[in-house]
Amino acid sequence: MLVHVVAPAGFESPDRPTGGNIYDRRVCAGLAEAGWDVLVRTVAGAWPEPGAGPRADLARIVSAIPDGETLLIDGLIASAAAAQLLPHAGRIRSTVLLHMPLATALDTSHDAAAERSEHAVLHAATSVVVTSEWTRQQVLARYGIPAHRVRVARPGVDRVTEPARPVRGQLLCVGVLAHHKGQDLLVEALAQLADRDWHCMLVGPLDRDPEFVEGLRARISRLGFGHRIRLTGVLSSAELSDAYSTADLLVAPSRSETYGMAVTEALSHGLPVIAAAVGGLPEALGFAPDGSRPGQLVPPGDPAALAAALGEWLSDERHRRRLRAAAHRRRSTLHGWDQTTHEIATALTAQAEPRVSFSGAVHREEGAQRR
Repeated sequence: MLVHVVAPAGFESPDRPTGGNIYDRRVCAGLAEAGWDVLVRTVAGAWPEPGAGPRADLARIVSAIPDGETLLIDGLIASAAAAQLLPHAGRIRSTVLLHMPLATALDTSHDAAAERSEHAVLHAATSVVVTSEWTRQQVLARYGIPAHRVRVARPGVDRVTEPARPVRGQLLCVGVLAHHKGQDLLVEALAQLADRDWHCMLVGPLDRDPEFVEGLRARISRLGFGHRIRLTGVLSSAELSDAYSTADLLVAPSRSETYGMAVTEALSHGLPVIAAAVGGLPEALGFAPDGSRPGQLVPPGDPAALAAALGEWLSDERHRRRLRAAAHRRRSTLHGWDQTTHEIATALTAQAEPRVSFSGAVHREEGAQRR
């Protein structure tokens, strides 16, 4: 079985560990392990707002796909590329992997052109895969796509044999440092808890929103928290695993989030989570088998509510034990990346079976990148 994959340039780089990039990498590897022949092409450009060059590159890549074959394309590219994709809707089977609707990614509710493009692309696709039930409901409500064509393939987790060995008061926040991830809200909450015993690691890329990071550093400095809040940048896989294993609590203060891979990664280590009740975060946090929450949800965009939840965590040992126990029970309900791959494969084969079978392999070809 053959699938053509189109993803953003650099998605395989360890220096760009966004949730979408990690998901795309794991799915490509998982499909190959499942017996698919995976032909990967990448497209440069600042998607979903590229220039003419990347659009021309995408048009050439899609035009070269033979009739009747299968395309899996990252929604960051697809949603903004109606002009490049629609001419091929009748001759290839396309599945859009929609990590985040454009209205969420860009706050483009006022951008009629972007919404028209996404609407047209998703309606023309053979199937749409989203990473949470929350996102699925957003797509169904906004675009009216037939429900059977929109499938959920939640991110998986790797099995962790050793649960967390928490260091008391060690807080962890994982994600690109940017306004939508809400690290500034966490800093403001911690400002209300200056007399408590805590340290905090903010882990994630520092180059995606330089103005936000500059303001965050300035606020931390003004508070005198330079020795208590550490901006680590990108960590290696081993370093990140160690951070999860030694943290006391994960904090996810996002203003918007379609799922929250850091949340399930923390839970796989038995690490409780305090998260904003926004988007797909409540779904990622989920419940232990006995119905208990493995953490706590707080109103989004509310530093005072976040400070209250953190204050309770830091001061109440019984509360900490209860949430840790729920987090350990939640581990058994998390699925691996093999289940994610199965859901993607089901979407790819939903309309018709590929006519030829191939041995599984991933072939990577860089798309033409204009300089």
